[in-house]
Amino acid sequence: MLLTISLLLENKPGALMRVTGVLSQRGYNIESLTVARTLDPEVSRMTIMVDVDSALRQQVIKQINKPVNVLQAIDLTDTPKVLRELVLVRVRTAMESRPAVLKEAEIFGGRVVDSSTEGFAIEVTGAPEKLQEFIDVMGSYGEIDVTRSGAVAITLDARKLKLQPPVPTRAGTKLEEPVY
Repeated sequence: MLLTISLLLENKPGALMRVTGVLSQRGYNIESLTVARTLDPEVSRMTIMVDVDSALRQQVIKQINKPVNVLQAIDLTDTPKVLRELVLVRVRTAMESRPAVLKEAEIFGGRVVDSSTEGFAIEVTGAPEKLQEFIDVMGSYGEIDVTRSGAVAITLDARKLKLQPPVPTRAGTKLEEPVY
């Protein structure tokens, strides 16, 4: 089962490594990972899609909440949410196919970001399934190169976030690494 996890974590060196370490130590495969700073420059939001057994969902969330830099980790798998990815597709195609490529890009809500004598670079955002369909369609027009971003998700649930306070550090001392 593909688990969608949204995390808020301190924007500090090593925070990403600690979270991914929790997953990799247990043999979970990360399918998608995105992370960026929030409006607060000291906090980052991370979206992880990881393949886990459905019986282990709650355990995985509890384990991800343990590292010192994690402020909150929630399971968005079954909650109302908006989930999007970005794909950049470079299509090399013959001149006679170009109008059809542009029409297909328009149907999928794509935007041409570069054009050359060889073809187009097109960007499309949307649900992962929609993007896979777009990639399949573009592949029928010629040679393609594909780059996909990781998924980003935001909950549509109205409940207020409850953040854990950051763990204080003492000047000149190292925090012990959490035991996983």
